[in-house]
Amino acid sequence: MQSYEERLTAPRSWWVIAVLVGVSCALILFPLGTLPMLGGLIGGAALAAVAVSSYGSARIRVVGGALIAGDAKIPLAALGEARALDADEAVAWRTHKADARAFMLLRGYIRTAVRVEITDPEDPTPYAYLSTREPERLVAALAAARA
Repeated sequence: MQSYEERLTAPRSWWVIAVLVGVSCALILFPLGTLPMLGGLIGGAALAAVAVSSYGSARIRVVGGALIAGDAKIPLAALGEARALDADEAVAWRTHKADARAFMLLRGYIRTAVRVEITDPEDPTPYAYLSTREPERLVAALAAARA
């Protein structure tokens, strides 16, 4: 069985922004002295880094007979066709083609995605939209796990 695991990490530019938030906090506290300025630099950068890290900690995994995407755990038996979406299709499925009932693990900084039908009659969710940097590999892993 082919397993799959991906962490949807935030782009490097977001980490630069986290450092700049720390610098901004230091500049705000500069008139109060050196220690408050250093506290603002360290505290501001640390808080911004925690925010970036937590947003980029979402994972997609295919293990143990289930697709685990963020907080959702969907049994493979409840999944239908999985389709890789290129950048244009991904935009369409997260905007004008989107269904409000769908499960979306969406990261705007990732251009490609996978759309997986959910076939469980007890579940009103029509499909799962998963942002992924490797859509073909995820589709292959889902097909291999179901076989």
